[in-house]
Amino acid sequence: MGKEELVLSNDLQTDKELSVLADSIILEVNQAKNLFATSMNVMMVKTYWNIGHYIVEFEQNGNKKAKYGTSMLTKLAKILTVRLGRGYSRPNLNNMRKFYNLYPICQMSDKLTWSHICELITIDDELERNFYANECIKENWNVRSLRRQIESGLFLRLAASKDKQGILALAQKGIEIQTPEDIIKDTYTLEFLGLPDKERYSEGDLEQRIIDNLQTFLLELGKGFAFVGRQYPLTINNVHYHVDLVFYHRILKCFVLIDLKKSSVKHEDIGQMNMYMGYFAKEENEPNDNPPVGIILSRNRDELLVEYATYGTDSNLFVSKYELYLPNREELKRLVDGILLSEEK
Repeated sequence: MGKEELVLSNDLQTDKELSVLADSIILEVNQAKNLFATSMNVMMVKTYWNIGHYIVEFEQNGNKKAKYGTSMLTKLAKILTVRLGRGYSRPNLNNMRKFYNLYPICQMSDKLTWSHICELITIDDELERNFYANECIKENWNVRSLRRQIESGLFLRLAASKDKQGILALAQKGIEIQTPEDIIKDTYTLEFLGLPDKERYSEGDLEQRIIDNLQTFLLELGKGFAFVGRQYPLTINNVHYHVDLVFYHRILKCFVLIDLKKSSVKHEDIGQMNMYMGYFAKEENEPNDNPPVGIILSRNRDELLVEYATYGTDSNLFVSKYELYLPNREELKRLVDGILLSEEK
């Protein structure tokens, strides 16, 4: 090895050593930043809870409440803004007061950010609020994801298909997945696709919009789904078929096949999905995989036809509807309240 080659080799070795050192320093700094951000959030949430406590205690003093009247928060906001700066407007102080009233024990300071809490306290129903708090912590939802799930009425949609005990368990424990039925929704809300409500789109348009909005679609599907591919090819007796969307469910350890239909599902669609599931069970499954799950996602669903067409077929085959608009939360709320009340009688 010549002198120049030796110098170059030594430089490269030094660069590698410095790179390893730099990686260690960067890891340490990033960990410190994360710990600092977490501790800052804990202190912020606890401080805001304490402010809410002070405000409620002040208001509960009858003489003071009468003296300041309904303008108390407005006046307090002006004083705090002058002395502390931004962040203490009347709406923010109102959120702090509501936070304290809804959570008399400050129990979420190390789990959720103040932005998450501001979304949660907009929910009046305690069962619904508890569900979203639990899911938010378990699934590490960001604020945007939490807001989308609230707007789409996730809790109400899931609760509408359960009995009273099921609703209470859902609120207390969140979504628990043990069987294929646990990952299926009766109706999927796909308003984020931006497709027209009327049928002026093709199944290809529907599939492409889902791919373009895959992260939100995965959120709508629920926990545990991993995307495998679109138009997944399979060949049987030299005839080529394609499954619209294929996912793998990491909790159930199985493939999930989705076929998209722009209108009503037909009996031949169910037979075709059953064939797809048979193919995956025989040709694609690894030894440790469980039987595949098939979902036909259609715009409309004839319940009687589905009942007859699925008679005797694989119990892991489901037909669900999709909607291109957000559900009517008030109607869902009345339905869930009716279930809770009817079982109390």
